[in-house]
Amino acid sequence: MKNNIIYVPIGVPTFHMPSAEAAFKASLACVKAIVPDIIHPKGILFSTQDVETFVKAAHPDGIILQHVTFANAAFATAVFRHSKAPVFLWTLPEPVIDGGRLRLNSLTGAFSAGHAFKACHGGYIKHLVGGPDDPQLISSLETFVKAVQAKADLRHLKLASIGHPPQGFGFGQAIDTEMARTFGVELLTIESRELTQQARQLDLNIAEKASQEAHTKMKGLDTVPTENRDAFIKLYHVYKTYVETHGIKAIASRCWPDFFTDYGTPVCSVLGLLNDQMVAAACEADAYGALSMYIGQFLTGKPTYLGDPVSIDKAENTITFWHCGTAACSLARADLGAVTGVHPNRQIGPTMEFGLKPGKKATLFRVGRLPDGTFRFFIAKAEILDKPQQFLGTSLVAKVGPPVEKLINMLVTDGWEPHFVVLYDDVSEALIDLAGMLGLPVITPKECKQHG
Repeated sequence: MKNNIIYVPIGVPTFHMPSAEAAFKASLACVKAIVPDIIHPKGILFSTQDVETFVKAAHPDGIILQHVTFANAAFATAVFRHSKAPVFLWTLPEPVIDGGRLRLNSLTGAFSAGHAFKACHGGYIKHLVGGPDDPQLISSLETFVKAVQAKADLRHLKLASIGHPPQGFGFGQAIDTEMARTFGVELLTIESRELTQQARQLDLNIAEKASQEAHTKMKGLDTVPTENRDAFIKLYHVYKTYVETHGIKAIASRCWPDFFTDYGTPVCSVLGLLNDQMVAAACEADAYGALSMYIGQFLTGKPTYLGDPVSIDKAENTITFWHCGTAACSLARADLGAVTGVHPNRQIGPTMEFGLKPGKKATLFRVGRLPDGTFRFFIAKAEILDKPQQFLGTSLVAKVGPPVEKLINMLVTDGWEPHFVVLYDDVSEALIDLAGMLGLPVITPKECKQHG
C-alpha cells in the first residue's frame, strides 16, 4: 500500500551553497534508498511559498524535514500549517569546523522548527543529528518510516471479532468506535455459530485445498479421530473463506467453551494456520490482542505469538508464555516441528502442540486498554531462549532485561491484560514511534524500579 512520505529540504542561499548542495544530494540518495517512491522537490526549498506549495500538493502521511542550512521558524511553520503528519526532523552536522565560516548552521534551524512545532502542530516529532551515511541516523529513519507505514496501514485494516469473550475475559472486548477513533481500524462482528453452522453443512470435498495445507504443515494430523479431523478441516476452510471474502487481516475468535461443547472440535489449529497465512488470529475473542499481533506482524513481516505469562524463573530472569495450542506452525522448534495434539483440559483435538523456536532478538508487546477507553503500549526487548516445550499446548521462554519479578509486579499492579504478544524481532523503536504518532503513552521496563 502506497504511503505519501515526503522529504522537505529547506534552507536559505546566504550560507555556503557548495556544502549545502552536496548535503542535499547525499541526503536525497539516503532517503530514496529507504523510500524509493519518496516525494521530494528538485532542489532545496529557499522560500516559504515554495515550501507551502510543495507540502499542500503532497498530502503527506509522514514528513522528513531537513534544515540543509539554517532557515527561520517561518519555513517550518509553513510545513506545519498544511500538515499534521508525523515529523522526522533531521539536523545535519557541520561539514567542517576549522575556525572559519559556519557553512550550514542546521542545528539552530532545528531549534527554530522544534519551537514552531510545539506551538502549532501538536502531533509527533522525532529529531536526530547525523549525516546521510550515519548508521544510527539511517536506522532511525527506517524505523520512523516503518511506523508511518504502520499507522497508515491501520486505517485500512478490517479486524473481525468472531463471537464475544467468555465471562471474565472482558479485557478482550472491543468497542468499534474506540477502535476507529484511536487506530482508524474497522471492527466487524459475527457470531461464531454462523461459521460453525457453515462448517457443519460443508461438503468435505470442497475443503480439499484446506486439507492439503493442514496435512502439509501439521505433523501427526492423521492421528486425530476422523470426526474431529474432518470438522477441523471444514472449519478452517470456512474461516479462511470468510477472511478472504471480506478482506480481513486480523481476527479475534471465541474458542471455549462453545467449540468443545457445541461444535465438538477446537478452533485452536484453525487460528494457528491463519497466523501462518499472516492473518493475525487471537483466541478468547481478544480483539486488542489481535490488533497487537497485527501491528507486530506488520513491523516484523513474520507471524507473531499470543500467550499468557504463566511462569517465571528468577534465576534465569525469564517468563514462560503459553497458550492452549494456537501458534503458527512456522514458529515451531525445528527439532520436532509443528506437532498436532489435543487440548490439555478438554482432551479434544486437533491443537498445536509444540515449543516455539528461539530468537536472539524479540519484543514483548501489548496494546492495552484503560478503563476510561484510552490506550497504551507495553514494549520490552527480550530474547527467546532455546528451550523445549514447557507445558502441554504451545509455549516459549523469554529472557527479559529488568529483574523479572519487578517486571511482573509492575504489569500485574498496573492492570495489564493477561495476553501478551511476542514478536520475532526487535522493533521496539518503531513501536515507540508508532505510539507517539497515535498519541499513546508507552510503558517500558524502565518503570520497574517503582514496583520493587
